[in-house]
Amino acid sequence: MKLLLVEDEIQLQGILAKGLKKCGYAVDTAGDGEEALELFEVNEYDLIILDLSLPKIDGLEVLKNIRKSNHTIKILILSARSDTEDRITGLDRGANDYLVKPFDYDELKARIRCLLRQQVVMQETELTVAGITINLARYTVKIGDEVLPLTKKEFSILEYLMLNKNKVISAEQIIEHVWDSEADLFSQSFKFHISSLKKKIAEKYPEEVIRNVRGQGYIIIEDKAVI
Repeated sequence: MKLLLVEDEIQLQGILAKGLKKCGYAVDTAGDGEEALELFEVNEYDLIILDLSLPKIDGLEVLKNIRKSNHTIKILILSARSDTEDRITGLDRGANDYLVKPFDYDELKARIRCLLRQQVVMQETELTVAGITINLARYTVKIGDEVLPLTKKEFSILEYLMLNKNKVISAEQIIEHVWDSEADLFSQSFKFHISSLKKKIAEKYPEEVIRNVRGQGYIIIEDKAVI
């Protein structure tokens, strides 16, 4: 999953970005409202973490502009503005959640997971497709009772394909959601990780789970009648 973190406090921005990347998220960062809108225009994000007190363009104005063009992207406001009126305004302007600074990092991660689950109408932290179960809170993968050891990138690729089960997803789409915007789209990194992921699953599972649709991309099929 790919996140946009909009935070003008450079130290906090760095700490949050590092922590979220350790959780397997691809993270782009912006230090002001203008940069945030520029990144939003050229990239596809699953969730935006938005401070309100931003240079150049205020966070509420950023929120307003994003909602004009995108009504579905999840937006979590992370702000020191703690008055009830501020929280109500943020939510009324289109934010999906509002977390006041200072905050507990584990709570932030839980709220991010919750918002991302809502995109696929999931009510639990576990998702099972084609005999494989991933735990989105613990970042674990199991085939039956056996744990499948994956790298963070492998986990993120598998997660994205499972969230889009029965759909052909192009390599470009996967890269867009799993790697940050600084990734080299022409590198061999994607091919290496997708190949490694398929090999690890094949060692534990008798059937091909991730299928390559020639010229189109990759698919995980839960219902064999789909193709």
